[in-house]
Amino acid sequence: MANREALRELQTRLASRLKAARTEEVSASWLAVTVGDRHCLFPLSQSGEIFPVSYIQAVPYAQAWFKGVANLRGSLCGVVDLASFMGDSSNFGGADLSQSDPSVVTFNSALDINCSLLVGGLAGLRKRDAFASARPPPEGAPAYFGNQFVDLDGVSWQEINLQTLSQFPEFLSISA
Repeated sequence: MANREALRELQTRLASRLKAARTEEVSASWLAVTVGDRHCLFPLSQSGEIFPVSYIQAVPYAQAWFKGVANLRGSLCGVVDLASFMGDSSNFGGADLSQSDPSVVTFNSALDINCSLLVGGLAGLRKRDAFASARPPPEGAPAYFGNQFVDLDGVSWQEINLQTLSQFPEFLSISA
């Protein structure tokens, strides 16, 4: 129970920092999340709200990575298991979501897509000075992959361009 309360406090702090960061003049900032075995960065300008996962209603005849729909602040929102979409089945592929503390991150309303991404964990906010180096995405990477960053501890982070992802044909095709 204490873990759930700590997670809610973290999400509340991240949400308030996310709002504050949008109003500040910052060169580049990201929301850091874990997606399966990967560390990913979502641009703050493309990210929306963060919600704990409570109940996801499955949708028949949908891709395995499309977990269903969830009621987020009174609106039905699609939920995509991003790790599964990127080909990593280690996230929630059939797992009981109540056994972990995943979150959903919505897309910024300016992107005009009523969808959220299921992520394994939240790792806070990052600015450019948190990284020692950057390099372009690997050859053959999906179009929505941005730069790869290595932080000061040597951990590799993959930037995910949510705007490009929201227009990616495979992402928009949820029917199985």
